[in-house]
Amino acid sequence: MRINPQQLQQNLNKGLAPVYIISGDEPLLVQECCDQIRVAARKSGFEERELLHAEHNFDWGLLLASAGNMSLFAQKKLIEVRAPGGKPGDKGSKALQEFTALSSQDLVLLLILPKLDRSQLNSKWVKTLEKEGVLIQVWPVTAQEMPRWINQRLSASGLTAEPEAIQILAERVEGNLLAASQEIEKLKLLNNNKPITVDVLENSVTSSARYSVFDLIDRALAGEANKAVRTLQGLRTEGIEPPVVLWALAREIRSLLEIGEKLNQGQPLARLVRIQKRQPLIQSALSRLPTRQLETLLLRARTIDTAIKGGAGQQSPWTGLLELTLNLSGQRSV
Repeated sequence: MRINPQQLQQNLNKGLAPVYIISGDEPLLVQECCDQIRVAARKSGFEERELLHAEHNFDWGLLLASAGNMSLFAQKKLIEVRAPGGKPGDKGSKALQEFTALSSQDLVLLLILPKLDRSQLNSKWVKTLEKEGVLIQVWPVTAQEMPRWINQRLSASGLTAEPEAIQILAERVEGNLLAASQEIEKLKLLNNNKPITVDVLENSVTSSARYSVFDLIDRALAGEANKAVRTLQGLRTEGIEPPVVLWALAREIRSLLEIGEKLNQGQPLARLVRIQKRQPLIQSALSRLPTRQLETLLLRARTIDTAIKGGAGQQSPWTGLLELTLNLSGQRSV
């Protein structure tokens, strides 16, 4: 069964499936889907939860071992597998299919993946898991959909806002759902559930971050390394968490790769980048960052993600973010 995030809660109300696959590159929505499944599992008596990070060279035998190794004190178990690469390989595909044979009312698998392309969605292992459980495809919120998404979030928080205020917030966060969610939470605290006007929103957003992650991105794209580094340092001082900064940088790198590929196919930049003021920034970045270098930067972003999650022997996340910012700006890191 394939559903979207809006259908997940209704699906969970009917009872837990043995397998859940969450596929998408929108961190906030992916996290919220995971939280819904975890809450439903706890309510159903799944007191034991095991987390497996399926990075490069992951031993997929651990998944089957976990399925067969139930705790003496917990009769039900949720196994959560995070596979940031998205492709489990032959061994992983085989293990995931074998897992379905072990599925029971006492086991639930939560598999978290990046966006799957058409060939992956049609692969045998995905089809097998989907037949046994639920595939939740998380799609990005487009620029056109963003005002409606923000309005829904405001309503869910008990807030109302002027249409113009909603539009300003949508433009301000530029597609970053994490940033939008944080702004809504702050408005809820500061505005005492009063209607949000344009003045209220502009004052709130302006005071929230002198150093914006979007300023960081724009300065890096423009090749302004010194300004980008100062902005990064400002973000750290302001208390912005590393995952938010990494999300913005990695998202921009993936976007550059996609835009570069489509430009090579003959598509015009104006069609690919609708915000006119960003077109010269994208052009500048692509002129100095070839595809191979962008792919390398994306791999470095994954290393930083591991460091953020506490990977042993990893450098400080902020050191990694500094290097990534310099590289995106066209400078070699020291």
